[in-house]
Amino acid sequence: MTKTNHPNILWVCTDQQRFDTISALGNHHISTPNLDRLCAQGTAFTRAYCQAPICTPSRSSFLSGMYPSTIGASRNGNAYFADRFPLLPKILADEGYRCGNVGKLHLASASKGVEPRVDDGYSEFYYSHAPRDDWEEGHDYADWVAEKGQNLGELSMNIDGIPAEFHQSAWMADRSIEFMSRDDVRPWFLSVNVYDPHPPFNPPKQYRDMFPPESVPAPHFQPGDLQQQEYLEDIDFQSKAQSPELLDIPNPVLPVDPAPDPDNPGGETAGERDAQTLISAYYAMIRLIDDQLGRILDALEESGQAGNTIVVFTSDHGETLGDHGLILKGCRFYEGLVRVPMIWSWPGHIKANAVRDDLVELTDIAPTLMALAGLDPLERMQGLSLKPALEQGAVVARSGVRSEFYDALDLPHHNRATMWRTDRYKLVVYHGTGKGELFDLDADPWEHDNLWLDPAHAGIKHALLAESFDHTVASIDPGPPRSGSY
Repeated sequence: MTKTNHPNILWVCTDQQRFDTISALGNHHISTPNLDRLCAQGTAFTRAYCQAPICTPSRSSFLSGMYPSTIGASRNGNAYFADRFPLLPKILADEGYRCGNVGKLHLASASKGVEPRVDDGYSEFYYSHAPRDDWEEGHDYADWVAEKGQNLGELSMNIDGIPAEFHQSAWMADRSIEFMSRDDVRPWFLSVNVYDPHPPFNPPKQYRDMFPPESVPAPHFQPGDLQQQEYLEDIDFQSKAQSPELLDIPNPVLPVDPAPDPDNPGGETAGERDAQTLISAYYAMIRLIDDQLGRILDALEESGQAGNTIVVFTSDHGETLGDHGLILKGCRFYEGLVRVPMIWSWPGHIKANAVRDDLVELTDIAPTLMALAGLDPLERMQGLSLKPALEQGAVVARSGVRSEFYDALDLPHHNRATMWRTDRYKLVVYHGTGKGELFDLDADPWEHDNLWLDPAHAGIKHALLAESFDHTVASIDPGPPRSGSY
């Protein structure tokens, strides 16, 4: 197939995958041979941060290169996407790209059917918001399962999880390979939006068996974390803090057993619903994704397109996974929740086998892809182009990264909060409550010691408050372009 000078772009984005879930980047309890392969072929950023710890605002930011509050997409559950600024696939489609999406999009609510779309640039759209049988029409994954002689609703009731060959991750690989194999002279852009490792944490049994609970690490938890979460009890979150031995989300197919008795570890439920069982399932879901990613990468190489294809792998946000006694997500900015994988590969262009600790944001993805494709990033994009870092190893010139939570979930307190993270410190302000968090990440990398009220750190707290406020103000959209001086 003859192509134009623009490279192809394969962008794989998981849902709710933490940064510390890749073997090649230091987690030797998990097995990720194909993510390791991407790391060897390209450049991995180990300090990449999402701009919101919730799906819709995060996805709106990385598809636009702008902060969620800037573009009016700060919440999950919106009736529609504001569509105030062009999304990356629309920009690329206008430049002659054939654009496709496989999986979820989640720029608006899908609670009443397939989510309403805007002029997003996708000419091929294979939709599956979640691996549930909730949509009578427009759910391509359910249709694919039916074509294979199965029923998604029935498969979903399997106590051992949906079999791997009928899993949504396998469907995504199939559709991605079909898209990449089209006989078309245009360059292509493909978004692969995987649902896992999102709850309900129910991988196929053969994958769960690969990671016995006793083989995975315990969550980052100290007894003082429960006191800290009690201090934040009026700050919305999807779970209530508990000791790790009480934490898990049971398989929704099974009846919910009583919580295990920590004073009776030999009881019937001991070891069945603790945090390490949850982590085991989470790792199993990531390994299944990794296997399907391997199929996609193999097909890319076999087609002869790998040398002219940019590959980027990331996630929309993380998962607390028992850290601080929490599971799921909400109005918090702990490392496991806002720090995500970011791996780039393009043979002969992006440095291979490179690991970077620059502070980067998901807003950087859109301008970087445009720059790598030979296009000028839009002036209004708030992210930075990482092209100099990826090609020449240049330092990313950024003093800190920003994340926000503006009533992002429909929870009782409707909190608003912002995070400002510098090389050493993380400042979180829970606006309107008088509460906050300050962590020295050099001394306390897993954020157990809140210095917000510590007099010895008042100076750095006030300096960071000013920096955070400056960056919040800088993110405000100034409105239409000027046409004159008055």
